[in-house]
Formats: sequence, structure tokens, C-alpha cells
Amino acid sequence: MDGETPPAAGQPVASPAERQAARRAANRRKVREHRQRLRAQGMRPIQIWVPDVHAPGFEAEARRQSRLVAQSPEEAEIQAFIDSVYEWPDDEYSQ
Repeated sequence: MDGETPPAAGQPVASPAERQAARRAANRRKVREHRQRLRAQGMRPIQIWVPDVHAPGFEAEARRQSRLVAQSPEEAEIQAFIDSVYEWPDDEYSQ
């Protein structure tokens, strides 16, 4: 055989497609069980859409918006608001 481990005695030989289907089924089962555990903890799934930081033009647009805020007469007020809602987690990187 081409480097594969032979099947155990009495085990049918599974084709690559059958093995892939079995892996997919196992993954779906694990995800379903994980979601059930989270729901049991009072959590619920949500989906949000956020800007793709890898998209062409993202960096230029972020810089443009940052410059607009920096040049704004309300810059101090905007920064005060950001500072009031910004919280960095306490970990080894924030020290």
C-alpha cells in the first residue's frame, strides 16, 4: 500500500472519499456538541460583519479617516470618548 496503515483485522477498507466523509461527519458532530454546551451556558450564536483588514484599500481608508479625526475641531472630545470606553485586558502584554 502507498504508505498507509493497513486496516485492522475485520475492518473494511475505506476509500479516500469515505474517510473524508467520516471526518466531515465527525467535525459536524463536534461543532454541534460544542454549540450545545455553549447554549447550556446561556450563550447564543450571532454573526457580525466587520471590515476586512486585508482588503485592497482598507489601509488607505483607515489612514484617511484617522487624519480626518486628527484634523477635526472635535479631536480632543473624540479622543476623550475613545479613552473613556477603551479598556485593555490585564495581561503580560499590557505592562
